[in-house]
Amino acid sequence: MPIIKKTNISQQVFSFLQENIENGTWPIGSKIPSENELTKMMDVSRSSVRTAIQQCIALNILESQHGRGTFVKNNDVRGVVNTIHTLTQSDYNDILKVLEFRKVIESGSASLAAARISKTQLDKLQNILETMKKKSNEPNAFVQADMQFHLEISRASGNVLIKSALQSILGQTLRSSQQLNLLFGYKDGVYYHTKILNSMRNKDSNEAKMWMEEHMQHAMDQLPNIMSKKR
Repeated sequence: MPIIKKTNISQQVFSFLQENIENGTWPIGSKIPSENELTKMMDVSRSSVRTAIQQCIALNILESQHGRGTFVKNNDVRGVVNTIHTLTQSDYNDILKVLEFRKVIESGSASLAAARISKTQLDKLQNILETMKKKSNEPNAFVQADMQFHLEISRASGNVLIKSALQSILGQTLRSSQQLNLLFGYKDGVYYHTKILNSMRNKDSNEAKMWMEEHMQHAMDQLPNIMSKKR
């Protein structure tokens, strides 16, 4: 088996999972190899394998069963991925709920992080932002970087409850996050993330909170217009 190149590794692992599911190597109901086995098979990091598996779970392609492993739930991976951009009324309502939750949680997280963030964390946020800029034409990679940016802020807040809550909601709403990126594009994300990062560098808690709130509210305000165009 060819070794996977160390570029866009998680997405390449996702493609490997997709190929084996769709060609019948792993039929519906079958158990896929463990994270350790996949790591050895493809010569990649376990975190890259885990990210790809979580993406498949979020898309309802795979199902994790505690104590048993991960099983194939849907073999039409391409069909699932191709419908991500299709916005339904149900999706619209779900996205609103996600954004409302994130506005409340993340504005407070940004405020705390601005006061507590370390230089190492600031540098990490800058690196993630640069990745977002470079991956503007790669939706999946962009969304992963977007999530990492917000999760890093939650870590910098110093509050493990905030970090756990955000990690949970982002993990469960990957499809909505991908839809948001496809609907709004990358420019809004880069713009607001730059403003938030600058506030963090200035240790300005009020400004960081303001920009995070505006980031989420802007998306919420744009949804009705986008929804009307989809009808």
